Amino acid sequence: MDVLKQYLPLCWLKNNPLTLPRSVDFFKQNLLFYFVIEYFMQTNMTDDPVESFTEVSIQTLLTLIFIGIMLFFNRTLYAYVQVTTAIIFCSNVVALFIIPVLIWLTVNEDPLSYYFLILVLFWDYALVTYIIRQVLSVNLLAGSMLSLFYFTVTYLGAFALGQVL
Repeated sequence: MDVLKQYLPLCWLKNNPLTLPRSVDFFKQNLLFYFVIEYFMQTNMTDDPVESFTEVSIQTLLTLIFIGIMLFFNRTLYAYVQVTTAIIFCSNVVALFIIPVLIWLTVNEDPLSYYFLILVLFWDYALVTYIIRQVLSVNLLAGSMLSLFYFTVTYLGAFALGQVL
């Protein structure tokens, strides 16, 4: 519970992921939660559990690889567990907010639900940008571009590879 309290301020753009504790157990718990939530959302969109499992597995693998490559080139691979945990933890917190919005969107397609969806997705983008900026010590433009590349590689890459398989 103490580790959770230390990672939670990241969701409000506070703390530096490099100064957070390295907890492999917390990393594994977040990775499992991330996979289950992403699988739930993907299955809800495609109605094919096998295809959803494949795409979420590829997406998770691409996320782990992208973070590893990014840290390798920055020579901060020693912080892989903290940075990966930070990104996945923030995605999990965002997912807790996005699921009710998706349900609201599915039920009545109110324009306000679309605005909330865009707002929550922007929050996720801002969190990843913040973490990348803190870890790589880059400016806002570079962090934003790397975040955009991250989302492109992980989500569109998983979709493309899922279609090929």
